[in-house]
Amino acid sequence: MSDTTAREDICKLGKSLFDRGFTVGSSGNISVRLGDGNWIMTPTNSCLGRLDPAQLSLVDSRGNLLSGDAPTKESFLHLAVYEKRESANAIVHLHSTHSVAVSILPDINPDEPIPPITAYYVMKIGKLALLPYYAPGDATLASAVREVAGKHHAILLANHGPIVAGKSLEDAVYASEELEETSKIFLMIKNQSPRILNKDEVQNLTDRWAN
Repeated sequence: MSDTTAREDICKLGKSLFDRGFTVGSSGNISVRLGDGNWIMTPTNSCLGRLDPAQLSLVDSRGNLLSGDAPTKESFLHLAVYEKRESANAIVHLHSTHSVAVSILPDINPDEPIPPITAYYVMKIGKLALLPYYAPGDATLASAVREVAGKHHAILLANHGPIVAGKSLEDAVYASEELEETSKIFLMIKNQSPRILNKDEVQNLTDRWAN
């Protein structure tokens, strides 16, 4: 993806996420991998609903700023995921309401925070990883992310929010939206006895749609 296209897409899709309430204030951040090995990222303390293409951060593979405003304080999370997922070309990190709510449930299963309750959840997310709480900006979180990023393209940070990688920015955005919607459904049915997809149904979807 070219620098110009990446900047335009980040601003367009960032505004879409903000306008529909997937993130608020200056929370959340987005990055896109460029063909030359550098990344375009949203700046620190920026609002996804009011991004300026010219002010987006251009950083190198070590996270060093090359041009634009200072990158998101959570750039290390993005770089940690990219390091373990060569197929990832974009990452979306949100503080989306229902996903965060799932992450703070007292009896949540860390190995399967959300069961396979819909086909599209399996197709877009697969198996979600849940990491324990780390303070925002805690650099040790990068090590925890690296440990799971190779096997999971979607990671839920407890009391914080999801990080979702995709082969394209659209893929990462769509998966983030699916995770938030499934989280909402999960919270609605949590105290009931819902039918979830069985192992054969999940495997069939995974074989066809694995990320």
